[in-house]
Amino acid sequence: MNISFFNKPIPSRKFVTTAIVCLTFALPLIAHANDAELKGMKQEISRQSSVLSKQKKELSSLQSSLKKYELSIANASKKARNAERELAAVKRSITELKQQQSELTQQQIGQTEVLKDLLVNYYLISRNNQLSNVLSGDDVTKIDRMTQYAQRISEAQVGAISQLEFTTMQLKEKEVSLLKQQQRQSELLAQYKQEKTTLQTSQNKRKKTVSSIKKRISNENGYLNELQQNEKRLKVAIAKAKASNNVPMDGIARQKGRLPWPISNAKTLHSFGTKQTGQLTWKGMVLASEYGTPVKAVDSGKVVFADWLRGYGLMVLIDHGKGDMTLYGYNQSLMKKEGDKVQAGETIAVVGDSGGQDRASLYFEIRRNSKAQNPRSWLRR
Repeated sequence: MNISFFNKPIPSRKFVTTAIVCLTFALPLIAHANDAELKGMKQEISRQSSVLSKQKKELSSLQSSLKKYELSIANASKKARNAERELAAVKRSITELKQQQSELTQQQIGQTEVLKDLLVNYYLISRNNQLSNVLSGDDVTKIDRMTQYAQRISEAQVGAISQLEFTTMQLKEKEVSLLKQQQRQSELLAQYKQEKTTLQTSQNKRKKTVSSIKKRISNENGYLNELQQNEKRLKVAIAKAKASNNVPMDGIARQKGRLPWPISNAKTLHSFGTKQTGQLTWKGMVLASEYGTPVKAVDSGKVVFADWLRGYGLMVLIDHGKGDMTLYGYNQSLMKKEGDKVQAGETIAVVGDSGGQDRASLYFEIRRNSKAQNPRSWLRR
């Protein structure tokens, strides 16, 4: 007989008995299936962890390559600029030497003509004096006067010869200097071309590495994680820098609103406080500029960090005292090293795209007691 419960028929005793027997045999099979699934999940988690670890290592390896190429670019760029400056100085020196050579040559020609005239006059006076003595019987006073005149011409002649010899010696010295400068010019040109080639090679390799890095962190989580890690690295660098600098300085509080901009004629790409990704915002500002634009210290202080830092590229950190620091990142090359004292307006680096940036720009940040400040509140309007 069937009895209704919540309007559902209740199974018969025979059916229930059969179901219990079936379930008794099925339970070990279900447990076995759950164990297999759990084991599969563990294997998948292990595989995913292994993949993530591998990706992390690959990303670190790529960042190491990026650092190597960007340091190579910085070094080659610095050497090329130095060679260019020295080359310009050598060219000026060569021009000056040629001008001096031309003036000395003209002087030599003039001195030779004077010497010729003196020799002719001396010859004529000496001959006339001898003839007068023999033929005309001139008095002793006239003879003495002619002799003195001949002697003065002879002295002038000796002086002219001495001047001519000195001028000739100067010309030879200028010629030797000119040859040395021309040789140096050839060496510098070769060096400049070599550094340019090295620079181009490193830039090409850097471009490929940056592209590979972007593929590794193309999703938002990867990008967010990289930015968070960069921020941690920066905090560590700042903490180390503060610990190593014990020189008392006045800070920049009195300069608030009056600090000069670190680069001139810059366009703001990113402002302080604007969204970077996820919940992260910009702790400083990014200023677009041309490659090689001088980056200047906004105030006097001491360089406490000058090296490559992941996410910031070639970076300079200046301690101004009283917990005030300014940070300059993305540079192509650095002009200062750790421990250097700098004055306001002094060039500390040149604009670049290090740290894997897409374009030439400067990352500028101001920190007070390790807390990021809005640079616009501190810079001149």
